Amino acid sequence: MAKTLVEKIFSEQCSRDISAGDVVMAPISGAMLHDITGPMAIDKFYEMGGDRVFDPAKVIMMFDHQAPADSLNAAENQKKMRAFAREQGILNYDIKEGVCHQVTMEKGRVCPGDITVGGDSHTCTYGAAGAFATGIGSTDLGFVLRFGCLYFRVPETIRTEISGRFSEYVGPKDLILKMTGDIGADGATYRAVEFTGETIDTMSMAGRMTCCNMAIEMGAKAGIVPPDAVTRRWSEEHAPCTSTEMVSDKDASYYACRSYDVSDLVPQVAVPHNVDHVVDVSVVAGTPVDQVFIGSCTNGRYEDLLEAAHVLKYRSFSDDVRVLVIPASRTEYLKALRAGIIERFVEAGALVEAPCCGPCMGGSFGLIAAGEVSFATSNRNFKGRQGSPEGAVYLGSAATAAATAITGRITDPREVA
Repeated sequence: MAKTLVEKIFSEQCSRDISAGDVVMAPISGAMLHDITGPMAIDKFYEMGGDRVFDPAKVIMMFDHQAPADSLNAAENQKKMRAFAREQGILNYDIKEGVCHQVTMEKGRVCPGDITVGGDSHTCTYGAAGAFATGIGSTDLGFVLRFGCLYFRVPETIRTEISGRFSEYVGPKDLILKMTGDIGADGATYRAVEFTGETIDTMSMAGRMTCCNMAIEMGAKAGIVPPDAVTRRWSEEHAPCTSTEMVSDKDASYYACRSYDVSDLVPQVAVPHNVDHVVDVSVVAGTPVDQVFIGSCTNGRYEDLLEAAHVLKYRSFSDDVRVLVIPASRTEYLKALRAGIIERFVEAGALVEAPCCGPCMGGSFGLIAAGEVSFATSNRNFKGRQGSPEGAVYLGSAATAAATAITGRITDPREVA
């Protein structure tokens, strides 16, 4: 029987024929804990009679949402997690490495064909490596730590075929925003979104991570890119993977199929207060902003920082705007530092912070006040997401963010580059 990529992954991992709609107890290839949901998962692990985690080598831990600890409560939670990591022999990257999703990928903790989970909704980022990756709640994560498996209803797949070549200063973030606006915040609920086509074939791992990262914003259980030559090169550099190529069968059954041509795509912006409320940048151009945030697990990689630097050139950021630049990881920070990009941002007037989530979830620093406007490269713009519920958050690419930071108002990057 013909199968989708997701059905193949579950069939291989469960060692039997699996189809979409089946409810299965599947083995877990890897589990990720961070400082917000991790403490609750640890509590659940013990409540379930846990003594030793199922496999310390398959668990990864790091602190990024409130890092370094910004409150006594955060400090106590991180202390608790450090003690658990020592007790269980879990690799804990602590506050040193950066945002959990970026670090998990770059440390080679995900391989094609894996079933990977994490205590964060944007765990779907790892689908860029050809894995079935999804976020789970703390109770489920505690169960995984205890037993090394989890129940799933195997999702149907929405296949997307992406064609065409991006115009200058238009890229993966604009694509995924366009798709989110088209499919809607609940249009892919509990489905897997499979990204295919010539545009994806030539897209870097960074771009694929951006697309998979925001699959959850359509309600998807997972986003996934069929592993190919790009995946193989990435695996050779980052992960000791044994299998790197797997595709859906041509006659597989899909929940839906959609096609997109990026040739005429223009910069996209998600406007307050929903990620699926997406418009062409021209619709909101000229809107004054108070803060620009370039970073997050969506667009804090070297490629994003380089894109912003190309728009900035040797200009300065507007004195009317607070500009926060936060690389997604120490590795990405060092790449940008050695390339002179960090220096350029600082000279232009930005605050460059250590790798972490920063203002993305409104829980650490860089928050906006009532009536203020933020333009961010992150993945959510709900009320209160980056501070006051009376503030407003717009989302876009690193190029659009840089252009906006230069002028002090939402700006098409093609107009200033």
